[in-house]
Amino acid sequence: MPTDATEAAIRLRPIGVLSTPWRSVAACPRNGRQPDPPPLCHATVFDEFIPGLQGLDGFSHLILLYWMDHAREAELVFTPPFDTQPRGVFATRAPRRPNPIGLSVVAFDGFDAPGRLRVRYLDCLDGTPLLDIKPYLPTTDAEPDADMGWLARHATLRPRG
Repeated sequence: MPTDATEAAIRLRPIGVLSTPWRSVAACPRNGRQPDPPPLCHATVFDEFIPGLQGLDGFSHLILLYWMDHAREAELVFTPPFDTQPRGVFATRAPRRPNPIGLSVVAFDGFDAPGRLRVRYLDCLDGTPLLDIKPYLPTTDAEPDADMGWLARHATLRPRG
């Protein structure tokens, strides 16, 4: 059980905001590989963090971490809508988590303006707070032989891009 001191030591602050076509949880895709073709989205970085984008040109994909601020209260065990067995939240990618942190690997299509990134394959609501940006490194981040456990039979086909 965490102590108050542990919880107080964790502080997050958004570095920007994400812009997507989805205005409601019901309209939001189940994951970033839907729909196909993926719509253009934007990550707008607040002015004070723009210097941190230096050197991002040349990367084809990024990892975006964001705060799912419209997620409902955490549900530790539930039956996913596409499955018949109850599953623990940590065996899913559901948004109703103790800490609703989202992660998307996105295609990076460059900048519209300083601090405004063009991205595809996001799966969050318009206005979602952006927490961090990391370059996606296929030599480090990809595990081609990884098992997907119970989710293997529900895998989303990956469109190119």
